[in-house]
Amino acid sequence: MSGSKLSNPADRSAVPDEPLGLTVHGLPAPAAVLQADARRTRSGRLKMIALMLICAAPVLASYFTYYVLRPEGGTRNFGNLVSPTVSLPDVQVQDLQGAQVALQGLRGQWLLVTVAASACDAACEQNLYFQRQLRETLGKDKDRLDRLWLVTDEGPVRAELLPALQGAQVLRVPPAILQAWLQPASGQALADHLYVIDPMGEWMMRFPAHMDLEAASRAKRDLSRLLRASSSWDQAGR
Repeated sequence: MSGSKLSNPADRSAVPDEPLGLTVHGLPAPAAVLQADARRTRSGRLKMIALMLICAAPVLASYFTYYVLRPEGGTRNFGNLVSPTVSLPDVQVQDLQGAQVALQGLRGQWLLVTVAASACDAACEQNLYFQRQLRETLGKDKDRLDRLWLVTDEGPVRAELLPALQGAQVLRVPPAILQAWLQPASGQALADHLYVIDPMGEWMMRFPAHMDLEAASRAKRDLSRLLRASSSWDQAGR
C-alpha cells in the first residue's frame, strides 16, 4: 500500500515461547501438623490452668491461713472440719410456699444450717435460737452469713416460729438427699448439729451436738475466724 510500511513479523527478533515457571511449595507432613496442634492444645490448657490458679489464689490462701497457720495464736477450732468437703447437691427443693428452689443457688454466702422436722421440738428451737444469735454476734460481718433451716418433712411449720424465722431461709429437703449430703457425728442425729457451708457451696464444718451457751461462744470464735480469713475474696450478697 502506497505511503505506509507494514512490518513483517518474520523480521522481528525471534523470541521462543517458554513455559511459565511455577514454584511448587511442599505440603507439611501430617505428623508435623499433629505435633503443632498438640503444642497449641498444651499451651492453651496451661494458660487456662494458670488463669484458674490466679482466680483461686485468694480462696486457697484464706483456707491455708485458717487450716494451717491457725490465726489467733494457733487456737484449736471448736467445730469439726469436714475433709474432703461436700458440695451442695444439684437438686431442686421447695420453700414453705411450695416454690421450686435450686440448692446450688444458695452458693455465694456462708450458710449456717440446722436440720429438723417441721414440728420443731425443744432441741430444734434451741438450734434456731443459737443460729440466730450466732449471726447477730458477727456484727458488721453478719450479712455475709445466711441462716438456713432444712425441713425434713411436708408438715406445716408452727405459726409461732415464723417471727423468729424472719430473714432466714426455710427449705423442705427429702431425707434421702440430706443423708447423702450431711453427716452427723457418730452416735448423733442430723438434727443435733449446726453445719457450716462456705460460699463455694462446700460443707466444711460441723459444730458439736446439743449446743449450749459455752459451746455457742466457741462456735462464734470459729465463725469469726472463718469470715476474717475469707475477707479478701468473700463479700456480702450473692
